[in-house]
Amino acid sequence: MILSTTNNIDGRPVKDYLGIVTGETIIGANIFKDFFASIRDVVGGRSGSYENGGCEAKDTALKEMTENAVRMNADAIIGIDLDYETVGSKGGMLMVAASGTAIKL
Repeated sequence: MILSTTNNIDGRPVKDYLGIVTGETIIGANIFKDFFASIRDVVGGRSGSYENGGCEAKDTALKEMTENAVRMNADAIIGIDLDYETVGSKGGMLMVAASGTAIKL
């Protein structure tokens, strides 16, 4: 499966537009991540635990979107957009939504 943020695949004409595909995931932050992130806020630096969680959420959303495209017999997904949003009480969870257009090449 070819994944692209662009609206086409160079050198590969689109034969059919199959429809919009999406994938979503929500991950929760735990107390230890919050504690160490607050220390990083004071002393500076990057929060590896939050970065890893964000990457994991993105990968899960893209995987779910790809699985939906496979069910449609797509060859590629174009125009992929990733959205990140905090949800839950006090923004304690991160939602990642991936969307794109499934196509036949």
